[in-house]
Amino acid sequence: MRVLVIGGGAREHAICSAVCKSDAELYAFMKNANPGIKKIAKDYFLHDECNAQKVLSYALNKNIELAIIGPEAPEEAGVTNVLEKHGIMVASPSKEAAEIETNKEFMRNIMEKYRIRGSVKWKSFSNAEMAKEFIEMLSGEVAVKPVGLTGGKGVKVAGDHLKSIEDAVKYAKEVIEKKIGGIGKVIIEEKVVGEEFTLQAFCDGKNIFPMPAVQDHKRLLPDDKGPNTGGMGSYSCKDGILPFMTYDDYEEAAVILQKIIEALKREGREYKGTIYGQFMLTSDGVKVIEINARFGDPEAMNVLPLLKTDFVDICVSMAEGNLNSKMISFEAKSTVCKYVVPEGYGISPKANQEIFVNEEGIREEGGILFYASVNEIDGKIYTTTSRSLAIVGIAEEIEEAEKICERSLQHIKGNVFIRHDIGKKELIEKRIKHMEMLRG
Repeated sequence: MRVLVIGGGAREHAICSAVCKSDAELYAFMKNANPGIKKIAKDYFLHDECNAQKVLSYALNKNIELAIIGPEAPEEAGVTNVLEKHGIMVASPSKEAAEIETNKEFMRNIMEKYRIRGSVKWKSFSNAEMAKEFIEMLSGEVAVKPVGLTGGKGVKVAGDHLKSIEDAVKYAKEVIEKKIGGIGKVIIEEKVVGEEFTLQAFCDGKNIFPMPAVQDHKRLLPDDKGPNTGGMGSYSCKDGILPFMTYDDYEEAAVILQKIIEALKREGREYKGTIYGQFMLTSDGVKVIEINARFGDPEAMNVLPLLKTDFVDICVSMAEGNLNSKMISFEAKSTVCKYVVPEGYGISPKANQEIFVNEEGIREEGGILFYASVNEIDGKIYTTTSRSLAIVGIAEEIEEAEKICERSLQHIKGNVFIRHDIGKKELIEKRIKHMEMLRG
């Protein structure tokens, strides 16, 4: 089968690797020349991934039978709709279904309308004075969010990024006035306290099949300090849940995702493709932080290498609306993923710096390398202002997976930064204790 993957990040490198493992013929459409994808693709085309007509003409030219979209922006641009209209199967949601991610106000309204558990106190505003009143009503314990897409970097939370009510009001005003996220509107939500986790699921429009839970680390610096990023790394556990969770917590999150899929179908926006929920486990159960219309990045890199089932078969089943969940299985192993980013990432990243990557050395350590946003020129790898590459370690226990990841990271040199505490015992113990304290 001829499969087109749209996107050029590490998540897409992981998707492409899974496609190749399925013995399909891989084609790639990406805005940057990802060295890992270039190496395994039969052919690739460099262009803006949101240009639906360009994607279509490339797909028709290459006789593509199935397409998979990695990032959310091409979904918002209607790439799925255009491809499907021309008879190409797509294992990613339509523009209308993807609004569950691309419009945070729409997502909260859906949860309210269908009385789906896990919502929080929230309101949207296009008037800064009214937003101020609501922030004061919640005593400043809020999360301030642009309504539209910001690449995972637009949310600011009290205590972490906002030190006072004034800070929250100021940022809310900025979001409205500067139209951060593309819309002159802001969402104010109550701040929820707990442990964040990701649950990704395959979906065929009617039913979901949840994957192993993953914990991402958004903050730049060790011990969850510093600014929010696109994600510095993540880990998963061999039993499919995380050390601070119970199976009931996992089940609760899966039920929420299933209810959202059912709600979208009732709204005439049938959802086909991978979906994921960013959840907060609190003393009062599972709360929804956001819903995303795709694989997570880095979370895709934790789950896809563990997939035992043929990935392309799953994608075809999602696109055709007949997912057979009995056929899907993952290896019972733990994973740790750490991102290598350019120096200054999250504040003032240094682009065009050479990175030296010893691919053979990484392989010998048992690590898996996924290239992200880098440029390859004359066989040399250079940084952009985004994340550069990721390393994944896989083993029975998290501790061993983390060691494999760290040993592999020694084979990367350059002007780069890595958050080394991800997956380490001390940080995981801290999460467990935090949850025990909250649950009393």
